[in-house]
Amino acid sequence: MLVHGKKALIFGVANDKSIAYAIAKALKEGGATIGLSYAGEALKKRVEPICAELGGELLFPCDVTDDAAIAAAVDTVRAAWGSVDILVHSIAFANRDDLKGRYIDTSREGFRLALDVSAYSLVALAQAFEPLLSPGASIMTMTYYGAEKVITNYNVMGVAKAALEASVRYLAMDLGEKGIRVNAISAGPLKTLAASGISGFRSILQTIEERAPLRRNITQEEVGKVALFLASDLASAVTGEVIYVDSGYHIMGI
Repeated sequence: MLVHGKKALIFGVANDKSIAYAIAKALKEGGATIGLSYAGEALKKRVEPICAELGGELLFPCDVTDDAAIAAAVDTVRAAWGSVDILVHSIAFANRDDLKGRYIDTSREGFRLALDVSAYSLVALAQAFEPLLSPGASIMTMTYYGAEKVITNYNVMGVAKAALEASVRYLAMDLGEKGIRVNAISAGPLKTLAASGISGFRSILQTIEERAPLRRNITQEEVGKVALFLASDLASAVTGEVIYVDSGYHIMGI
């Protein structure tokens, strides 16, 4: 069991189709103790049964746009566990109107919201939980190819993911002296609640099937397995990286 005895916090579980759920399940099966966050009472109703299914020990509220809420989450985890070995950040949001049409039409408020929720929240969580992170702890976040290449309708989320990937590198440098690793998984497109807000998403899935070296789309479980690797001691010298789980699509040119 690759992460036996490790304590893992997962931020961003929305339902049993989400990437965060697949990661939580893989970590649990790998021997980790699981704690899940939820943002608001509406999401609590979705996450509660998932926490029960996975045998989670912690279920706590955390609005990552609210520093006081993050501080309260830290207090909850400190009282229950004392330390954390794995922190999974699987959180992103942009206004639906900003995920269609032209990027140039993004509003100032839409830009601020996307960058705050999708990128700065990783910094905020790393900052707040740093005192609880064990030596050798693993932080990971979820990104996408739209951070580096133009994906139709991904728009401001692509910019937010670019900021997220840069943050991974800077955080890896800041926390490396404590042996804490920070990495990103760039997953191929998946049918999730988050993806449903992107216009033309079905055509993206079709393109992957036609052009990726493996000629297929990925599964949530495949992302979970890579997360398990990053959380384990097998990845003890891997930090500051973006690891692609996309059937090889990112290597393709014309």
